[in-house]
Amino acid sequence: MKQTIPLGRAGTPDEAAGSVVMLTYPEADYVSGQIMVTGGGYEG
Repeated sequence: MKQTIPLGRAGTPDEAAGSVVMLTYPEADYVSGQIMVTGGGYEG
């Protein structure tokens, strides 16, 4: 599966957590009803 990820590696928990943390910023208060894919470009 690693070969199918454009970044060439699996993500880390810290990288996935960054997406969640971003949603806690006041600047993200208008984001709603979205699906945030944190797959390193993998679309499988």
